[in-house]
Amino acid sequence: MILLFSFFIDLVIADEVNVYTSRHYDSDDALYEEFTEETGIKVNIISGKGSALLQRLKAEGKNSPADIFFTVDAGNLWKVQKEGLFQSIQSEKVLAEVPENLRGPNDEWTAIAKRARVIFYNPENVSDELVENFNYEDLADQKWSKRVVIRSSNNMYNQSLVASLIKNIGKEATEKWATKLVGNFARKPQGNDRSQIIAVANGEADLAVANSYYIGIMLSGSAGQEQLEAARKVKMIFPNQKNRGAHINISGAGILKNAPNKDNANSFIEFLISKRVQKYMIDKSYEYSVLEDVAPSAEIAGFGTNFKEDQISVRSFGELNPSAVKLMDRSGWK
Repeated sequence: MILLFSFFIDLVIADEVNVYTSRHYDSDDALYEEFTEETGIKVNIISGKGSALLQRLKAEGKNSPADIFFTVDAGNLWKVQKEGLFQSIQSEKVLAEVPENLRGPNDEWTAIAKRARVIFYNPENVSDELVENFNYEDLADQKWSKRVVIRSSNNMYNQSLVASLIKNIGKEATEKWATKLVGNFARKPQGNDRSQIIAVANGEADLAVANSYYIGIMLSGSAGQEQLEAARKVKMIFPNQKNRGAHINISGAGILKNAPNKDNANSFIEFLISKRVQKYMIDKSYEYSVLEDVAPSAEIAGFGTNFKEDQISVRSFGELNPSAVKLMDRSGWK
């Protein structure tokens, strides 16, 4: 009887995958349901902020039921890896189809979708010629004094952007850039990415730094009429098109070291990067696919699809995060 009971428990466990996620898209829920319908594997979701989920993982230790950690920004994935909580992904499909620069060290995590951190401007206040061939470095130019809005230095997206600059142009040059950029702030950093875009649309600033997918959300109308009208007033710039390309970050996932359902976790990640699911996901989240032959949503495609991407490895965002944070503090970026 005991053996039979144990066998039954194993069967139950084998039919589930437990996902800890800080993503907050309703469309993800539909994907989880579809995965269950397709495979018979139930997806159990624990949602929360990335930092809270990391603390939970550490507290649970070897007894954690978590199979997958799914979050945004390579810097957040690096924090989990630094704690030794991931194992290498063995899926041949993932390793073959996700570019190496979009995977973590030792393949312990992988991109599921991409996002560009870009510049927005209002063409009624800033001519197209003035921002032609614009680089991130140009945000520090004196001519943009009191004209730039961006989130605080606590924001991981900004920390990863600064880390990418350290990787590309060096620490000293990046610190000089950050110090001058702070002098160009139109206001003390505040709000989220969308509030930066709205500030430009309303004429409170001339340039805003924000992630590309936010303009897709705003243009979809799902965030309300005010954001829709603001989005229609601005244009988007992919910086550094004449040199290294626009800064690319990711949504990504890794399989946890003590995952009780490792095979199911591999199947789940393979499901997420399948062509059909990639198209569905990015049409809803307005991100970019990790697969070359999957086109972005109509809202995002309208800004251009053949832009040049910075090819440095996203793993460097985590590795250089401590340097980026210290540098931002020294520059006066609050």
